[in-house]
Amino acid sequence: MPDLPPGQHELKLVIQDPAKAPPADGGLGFFEILTAIIVALIVAPFLQREAGKWTSHFNALSFVQRNGVAISAYLIIFSFGWIIFMIVLPQLYMFDFSFRFNLPPPEIGGPNDVYTLKNYRYLLFGREGSDELLNWLHLEVFFKTIVASVIVTVFNFLLCYPLAFFMAQMVRGRSQRLLFLCLLLPFWVNEILRAFAFKLIFAEKGLVNGLLMGAGLLDQPYDFLGANVALYTGLTYAYLLLMIFPLYNAIESLDHNQVEAARDMGASWLRIHYRVVMPHAKPGIASGCTMVFMLTAGALAAPNILGGPSSLWFTQIIYQWYNTGGNWPQGSAYAFVLLLSCIVFVRIMMRVFKVGLGDIAKR
Repeated sequence: MPDLPPGQHELKLVIQDPAKAPPADGGLGFFEILTAIIVALIVAPFLQREAGKWTSHFNALSFVQRNGVAISAYLIIFSFGWIIFMIVLPQLYMFDFSFRFNLPPPEIGGPNDVYTLKNYRYLLFGREGSDELLNWLHLEVFFKTIVASVIVTVFNFLLCYPLAFFMAQMVRGRSQRLLFLCLLLPFWVNEILRAFAFKLIFAEKGLVNGLLMGAGLLDQPYDFLGANVALYTGLTYAYLLLMIFPLYNAIESLDHNQVEAARDMGASWLRIHYRVVMPHAKPGIASGCTMVFMLTAGALAAPNILGGPSSLWFTQIIYQWYNTGGNWPQGSAYAFVLLLSCIVFVRIMMRVFKVGLGDIAKR
């Protein structure tokens, strides 16, 4: 194509095929809007979780600023180390060990060290070849332990609730501090020594029989140890503070004006506690009942000392498997079943009182 003279410009006319022409922008259509809504619904929970994470990060940053880097690192490392090495890993090891055969140490980890359900079958059905359908002895001891733990928990609550309400709403200042001191002083004594003290009190020639016979209510000594009265009393007393303090913390935060308003409206004391105080104290009730039940079901010293000749606690069977029997896998299976029962009880408490695990932990 020849060059144009100076001062003139070339003009090109481009004719485009209409079939290939780009479509005109007609705005957002229905499909685009629907897609945007679906994406927003999918992304919104994720953004909410991320916002919660950022909030937790901010709280963690304020925790570090408030306590300093050294103390914060120590608390975090110590807490996580305690949880992992003292709680999580031992429970996982026990769970794994409960599915193993009872092998001599040289054979552990060898070809014979395989998984089995033998230990759990023994708990349910007993020894292989036995004429009995189920392992009635161990199952009976297990259910008796669970029922007795529930009874001790109920007794503990009935005993501690009035005292916790009195300390939280009725007394202040010096009288309240004196009550706290009276509760704490006996627990400076070792638990085993307290158990032996209860054994002396409820013995045939002990203080209780002496008072009852002196008052003419008994002609001969009553066997409180054989009837497990001493055992239930000792367990109730041993975990008294674990029920009182969660109840006190929950009831103490209740505005006393609510109680006075209910009284002014003519509500009875029973109705006040049922409709005002107890709903407010649900986290404390759940926390106290959970701790008392778990520690009662897992008690060993008190049943050994205060239990009668015919009474047997499930933890005593676990102890026998680990020590006298030398069968650690069997003991691990029994211990894991007891742990599961405690977890089920915690879940029941959470469902009954409609509280979360965080609410229980705060108390």
